[in-house]
Amino acid sequence: MTGTTRDQAGRAERTGPEGRRGTGRRGRGLAVRAVAVALAGAGLVGALAPVAGARGTEPATTLSAAGDATAAGGTTGRVDRSALDAAVRGLVTKGGASATLGLVGERGRTVWKGAAGTADLATGAPASADGRFRIGSVTKTFVATVVLQLVAEHRIGLDDPVESRLPGVVPNGGQITVRQLLNHTSGLFNYTEDPSFSFEENSDTLQRWLDTGRWHSYAPQDLVDIATKYPPYFAPGQGWHYSNTNYVVVGMLIERITGRSWADEVQRRIIRPLGLTGTSMPINSPFVPGPHAHAYYKLATGPADVTLLDPSMAGAAGAGISTTADLTRFVSALLGGRLLAPAQLAEMKRTSPQSGSMEYGLGLQRTPTACGEYWGHGGGIPGYNTLMYGRSDGQRQFAASLNPYDLSDLPATNAAYESLVAAGLCDTRPPAVAAPPAVAAPPAGAGPAAVPPAAGAFAATGPVR
Repeated sequence: MTGTTRDQAGRAERTGPEGRRGTGRRGRGLAVRAVAVALAGAGLVGALAPVAGARGTEPATTLSAAGDATAAGGTTGRVDRSALDAAVRGLVTKGGASATLGLVGERGRTVWKGAAGTADLATGAPASADGRFRIGSVTKTFVATVVLQLVAEHRIGLDDPVESRLPGVVPNGGQITVRQLLNHTSGLFNYTEDPSFSFEENSDTLQRWLDTGRWHSYAPQDLVDIATKYPPYFAPGQGWHYSNTNYVVVGMLIERITGRSWADEVQRRIIRPLGLTGTSMPINSPFVPGPHAHAYYKLATGPADVTLLDPSMAGAAGAGISTTADLTRFVSALLGGRLLAPAQLAEMKRTSPQSGSMEYGLGLQRTPTACGEYWGHGGGIPGYNTLMYGRSDGQRQFAASLNPYDLSDLPATNAAYESLVAAGLCDTRPPAVAAPPAVAAPPAGAGPAAVPPAAGAFAATGPVR
């Protein structure tokens, strides 16, 4: 799959299979990043019919505003419920998701939530707006928050070299700083671009992964060792390349400093204090606890349930599980100063010049829109895509999860995803603009996307984003 990476001056440049990013465009009004769908496995599934819920019925839909069940549209205060309801439905009826969940908060209070589609294709059970899901790289924001708390406690410095805490773990560790890990300017190779993670390359490799590969258990050092077989993308601080390896190393740093796993520290410092009862950070457990929408690959033989997998393939880079309510509560608390002191929050929001239009800080991305400045992160792991954003002034929060399933009409999926982002952030449908081009199946050996899904950018490829 082709895409872009950043050169040493932070400019976008086209690349081949080693570094992948979609191209962006800005529409009128809402300034979301709209990129072409990044999709591996597009050529595997044969002729696909649009998914419309179980047994060919219309997708089951559960809609609510301010926590009260309702099936009616209309506008409540600043929240355009009809646009939001249409957006979650559209990702199922037009965008090919098997299920979509969304929630909008205002100053930490839920003002709308909704779900569309089917939680279990075998039973036809409807998706629940309160369901749990894998959050992929949204995990990075939790992990970065823990590191910044440790910085505030003077237990580590952002400009400390990795070598001082993890001697010999990564080549050139004396020149790579904690900050460079957090903002993806370390140059470390992204381990998920190794061919061993390109399981969507063809039907045979995907089937092997479904049968055995998804149960493989990785230690963090295993993932780092895969990455360090390759030369760095650039010298530390001289470029930008999204790399899951960075956060695997960050997880190792947290354990070295605290004597507890990164997951335990997230639980102790964030999940428990905020009362995030639907959030967990598994190390090896393959289960998604509680009510949840199942995840699928759509094969020529039918749906393959991919809900269960060993999350150690993602680790501190993307193993988390949460709910839309918990994610909006978390981002509200984070941006509102409940988790970090002003100095550390300012560091988190200091974007790297090398990241260019991605505007990536320390586990946070900046997204300017016509209705305010948002900060957050996107994420993906097999069968799940997640979006979490909050207004910098605390007035609005938005989180969504979708389960990509039938992606045979890529322009329609892009348009439906843009509608969800526009409705979630600004209560509007996106302006009428030309649909983005469909993306062909990737070339042999192409791996996962090298960037996180930004606002307005749908991606459904690779083990973790």
